[in-house]
Amino acid sequence: MLFGSGRAQLLLKIREYGSLKKAAEAMGISYRAAWGKLKKTEEVLGEPLVEKYGGNRAGYSLSPLGERLMAAYAQWFDEVERFAVDRAEELLPWHLRMFEEPEK
Repeated sequence: MLFGSGRAQLLLKIREYGSLKKAAEAMGISYRAAWGKLKKTEEVLGEPLVEKYGGNRAGYSLSPLGERLMAAYAQWFDEVERFAVDRAEELLPWHLRMFEEPEK
């Protein structure tokens, strides 16, 4: 797996908490598992997705590549979801909505 919803969620949590440890805890996975997933993707891409700031005990922020990847993934996900909802409404007999769209 190069990149998918789990890795996207990990990057979002790293951005939110500024910490890989806290991101892993929030996702209910070990630090080691989170680190391994992150490093595997970085290895394939050849560039870091996160950057350390403020010394050894400081946290992480998303690298420029990490930010671009998250923006592209969010756009792709929204487009796929919109297509799926539109198509389901054509085929199924009930009203559907986007995942985070409020009910009308």
